[in-house]
Amino acid sequence: MADWEIRPASAADVEAVAELRAEVLRADLERLGRYDARRVRQRLRDGFEPECTWVIEVGGAFAGCVALRPDADAGCHWLEHFYLDARLQGAGIGSGVLRELLERCERDGVPVVRLNVLRGSPARRLYERYGFVVEGDEVGGAEDPVDVFMVREATGSPVRRPA
Repeated sequence: MADWEIRPASAADVEAVAELRAEVLRADLERLGRYDARRVRQRLRDGFEPECTWVIEVGGAFAGCVALRPDADAGCHWLEHFYLDARLQGAGIGSGVLRELLERCERDGVPVVRLNVLRGSPARRLYERYGFVVEGDEVGGAEDPVDVFMVREATGSPVRRPA
């Protein structure tokens, strides 16, 4: 696994994150008939919350980002905007970042982490390896034509690397 670290994001990171989002999501959004080059960037800009976001760096260079946004009304945190440069995917970085964030949630007593992932996205397998399940799975799951909604409840145990 490559050496990586995360640092708090700042407002100055928004354009790098918006560009990465457009690159990473393009294939899945095109497959779903939803890709719009301007809109994919603008949606990120409109919802960017640097106080809830971390930048992933590899070798000191921008490589991705992830947000963990508290939602007091829902009693959970939302895992959002988890993007990693395609050239670095599959090297264990995403797993390491996800494990670290879930460990923080366990330590902080966060009872539930939720996310949504694009239908058909290979990222869904990563989330499933770390205990996320389709929300409402017992009744067919929470999916719409674009997104699959997933949830992970706190275990109270250390987050272990999946086998």
